[in-house]
Amino acid sequence: MSLFNFFRINILLLAIISITFVLPIGVAMYYQEYQVIPSFFVPGIICIGLAAITLLLGRRKKVAMTPRDAFVVVAAAWTFASFLGALPLYFSGWVPKFTDAFFESASGFTTTGASNLSDLEILPMSINMWRCQMHWLGGMGIVALTVALMPLLGVGGFQLIKAETTGVEKGKVTPKIATTAKILWIIYFSFTVIQTVLLRVAGMTWYDALAHTFSTLGTGGFSTKNASIGYYQSPSIQWICTIFMLLAGVNFSLFYYAVTRKFKEIFQNSEFKAYIAIVLAATLGITGFIFTRYNSFGYSFREALFQVASIISTTGFASVDFNLWPVGAQLILFLLMLVGGCSGSTAGGIKVVRWVILSKQTANEVRKMLHPHGVFTVQLNGRAGRKDVVFSVAGFLFLYFFIFAITALVAACNGIDAISSITASLAMVGNIGPGLGAVGPMANYEFFAPATKWWFSFVMIAGRLELYTMLIFFMPSFWKR
Repeated sequence: MSLFNFFRINILLLAIISITFVLPIGVAMYYQEYQVIPSFFVPGIICIGLAAITLLLGRRKKVAMTPRDAFVVVAAAWTFASFLGALPLYFSGWVPKFTDAFFESASGFTTTGASNLSDLEILPMSINMWRCQMHWLGGMGIVALTVALMPLLGVGGFQLIKAETTGVEKGKVTPKIATTAKILWIIYFSFTVIQTVLLRVAGMTWYDALAHTFSTLGTGGFSTKNASIGYYQSPSIQWICTIFMLLAGVNFSLFYYAVTRKFKEIFQNSEFKAYIAIVLAATLGITGFIFTRYNSFGYSFREALFQVASIISTTGFASVDFNLWPVGAQLILFLLMLVGGCSGSTAGGIKVVRWVILSKQTANEVRKMLHPHGVFTVQLNGRAGRKDVVFSVAGFLFLYFFIFAITALVAACNGIDAISSITASLAMVGNIGPGLGAVGPMANYEFFAPATKWWFSFVMIAGRLELYTMLIFFMPSFWKR
């Protein structure tokens, strides 16, 4: 790919993000935060202008893209998007250090939800809206948005989607990848409208309802309140967020199958069934541990389900300080950090399907001990899976825990305890947000050194792109022709 085409694709993506500045600018105008408007308008208009020029210059050029090109474009796209998202935070003066602004933006777009801001409620409402909006844009995938909106670009869309999307199986629900991207975004937008209306009816303002919907469906967890969802002390708001966090952790292709009445595809989906089973088991387990604390099964079950949904979907919302829960309940939440949501969802983490594959392969190994000459395959969704998928999962898990170990050591260099270092690392690699101890649900990442925040930013982006897309650049073979 030529340098011009590389620049053209990425500046187009930044222009699309810039167009969405309309919302925070509108919020700034409504609440008379006029001093913030240039922080959005100037970077936005520059990106849109450059995109218009490159579209005119290359309007008749088609882009032939190899898998190597796709990795470069997607990695650059998420890095540039994080840079652009940081500019309003930095130029507005509310995040005076660019390191902190980039960390906040990377956390926003990767839907991690780890913040280094200690007081959210003093921020301009437009800045808080932008923080939550980044979750919504990054949740479904900023490259997927570009592919959905600009098929006329002539780019190999499927290569880009494969480099960006999560999970083991990466395919299309319709023959054309642009059509697939559009359908998934329509479903995403529909959920956004429904949840926003429900939260408004439940007692939130329209502003808070939209901001928290962005964070819920993007599985990010940024809030406009320091106490997160716990600020509202509302069971109805809690239930609404719980339901939509769980929905956001499901493979969005299943919603397409539901709309088209292909229910067999849903009921046979091995990952979905495992996801539901894990949620129920974890909820009942935590309910048992915290029941003696609250002396109410209904309240204990609601708090347990909310926190299970928050952690397994990697959203990171908090309704209570689970640092104060019994160790058994905290351990279950810790284990959920190792699970994550479903592939093809907006959630982060290792993904349920990988654990399903490993569990089935483990069962096959036991069967081989009993029947040495038997032939066993991993059955997924009622069909025999490819043998190489098991090796792919094993390789991913090794890489995941290798990056996790390095990140935990980096975190420990900041003088925090082992539990805080370990869970901070999991929160970064798995795009979860809160951890335990010093990085618990009522804490933040403000105290980390600048160098650590830059490493965390890299790890968040790598985790969102499932590691290979970013780490492939460190392989000497990648640079050989």
